[in-house]
Amino acid sequence: MALLVQKFGGTSVGSVKRIQSVATRIAASKDLGHELVIVVSAMGHTTDELTCLAQAISKKPPQREMDMLLATGEQVSIALLSIALHELGVQAVSMTGAQVGIVTESSHGGARILEVRTESIKQKLGEGQIVVVAGFQGTSLSSGGTAEITTLGRGGSDTSAVALATALDAEACEIYTDVPGVLTTDPRKVANAQLIDTLSCNEMLELASLGAAVLHPRAVELARNYGVLLRVKSSWTYDQGTTLTSQGQRSLGREGLELGRPVDGLELIEGQAVLGLSHVPDKPGIAADLFESLSNQGVNVDLIIQATHEGNSNDITFTVDEIELPKAQKICKNVLQKIGGELLAQTGMSKLSISGAGIMGRPGIAATLFDTLSRKGVNLRLIATSEVKVSCVIDASFGAKSLRAVTDAFELDDNQVKINPKVSGIGEPEVRGVALDPYQAQVCVRSVPDKPGTAAALCCALADAGISLDAIVQSERQQKNGARDISFTLKKTDRLQAGTALVPLLAKWPGSQLEDGPEITRVSAVGSGMPATPGTAGRMFRALAEAKINIAMIATSEIRTSCVVAKADGLAALQAVHNCFDLGGQDALQQKDNFF
Repeated sequence: MALLVQKFGGTSVGSVKRIQSVATRIAASKDLGHELVIVVSAMGHTTDELTCLAQAISKKPPQREMDMLLATGEQVSIALLSIALHELGVQAVSMTGAQVGIVTESSHGGARILEVRTESIKQKLGEGQIVVVAGFQGTSLSSGGTAEITTLGRGGSDTSAVALATALDAEACEIYTDVPGVLTTDPRKVANAQLIDTLSCNEMLELASLGAAVLHPRAVELARNYGVLLRVKSSWTYDQGTTLTSQGQRSLGREGLELGRPVDGLELIEGQAVLGLSHVPDKPGIAADLFESLSNQGVNVDLIIQATHEGNSNDITFTVDEIELPKAQKICKNVLQKIGGELLAQTGMSKLSISGAGIMGRPGIAATLFDTLSRKGVNLRLIATSEVKVSCVIDASFGAKSLRAVTDAFELDDNQVKINPKVSGIGEPEVRGVALDPYQAQVCVRSVPDKPGTAAALCCALADAGISLDAIVQSERQQKNGARDISFTLKKTDRLQAGTALVPLLAKWPGSQLEDGPEITRVSAVGSGMPATPGTAGRMFRALAEAKINIAMIATSEIRTSCVVAKADGLAALQAVHNCFDLGGQDALQQKDNFF
């Protein structure tokens, strides 16, 4: 007999007929001998309808009252589903988040879960009952000691389900929705998008950060950290869906279920070399020619950064193992002879990386890393960011000092720190999925000092305003006064606030200014096999070049390669990249609209 947590989303319980269908499915699972905890969202668009009612009365209703209001949606669903199960002769009991012991921090609208007190739920399971739980909600104690209803934010029912699975040590957590699982891309944009059978939680976090809405990132973070087996299935079929795997071994700590330390790994890779190509033409095919030439000669490239400058030229910077530097230099010189530009090579470098779940969703993490290094006098040669990893290329002479400082800053144990680890992803697919994110804005800070602390100061100023950056690209080109440009992308909705947050900092740097780039979109390929598969980036760049799409920026991390392109080229870029990695099948899948 297995203990399973099953979550059904709003569309799955959107009508009486659908609730009855879900009840029949649950009863069949119970007949197989499983112990079941069922987590349910509000019916259909109930949350939106309740929000509209509140806004009809007040443009800015108190968040506490909004939590009181919105929590009622799930209570309707659990009561109706429990009634439907009773009609089938199945013992079931509905329980709110407070009744099952979901305890959150004392905030409203997006509270994080501290613990799940499982005594009551275990008692009901012991009595042979199915426990039907209201997702999206919990309880906290106010300053006066009164129990307060809290909500977890959009997508919170996913988080409720994985938290319960963690606390109950369930065999699996199954998320039932109106799509068959996780797909290789948005089926509304690419008709032959296909189901992914298995992928890692890290890959899912990257895809979720790029717009895939099939799972809430906080739920995936919990599954990754605590090793919960997560399955995404269709509510309408009995197909296997997608299985998400994790090597997480974290134990439940005092700091809270969702408040554990987000950084759980640190790596130092020594013997790195940096090659910088500056003043290369800004036109389709340049990056493809360069990185195809390198991969064809067996040179394995790690980080790749490209920044666009005024005029019609780009800078492209990348790292290789020092052993491969002579071969890489020769290839670069041959390419530059044809296209023009300058080459700079630098040895004696190391790559320092922190890893964890949801790093870029917590603005202070990257800022803490950069600030820690700057306080030790370490200059950042390159920066690469993603949802699960932030990497800095630094002078090797600072390697040991940096490792100690970052270990202390993030309170890491010795077993979480690795020096020169083996290449990961061997035998894994190089690309699992492709995503298009049209909600990014490109910004450049011109003429910033090229010295330790510059990137830290930028990130800290934005983090203090609650703003997360995505791609952070430092220009390869140094200006006459020794300054450089730093470009970054961020959510469009954060752009105005970012400008305000940076005003005091830019005032300290004479000549610096903030400039907006053209309207952009970002196409990204994600796959855990990238580190062990030479040439992945080159194939992606070639696909875009053949589609006559110019790349404005490139930012890579361990399992993600992202290209910023013009907004008008977004759809064509997505289709080209999806096709180049043979992710499509023969038959188009007919999906609903909420996968992405």
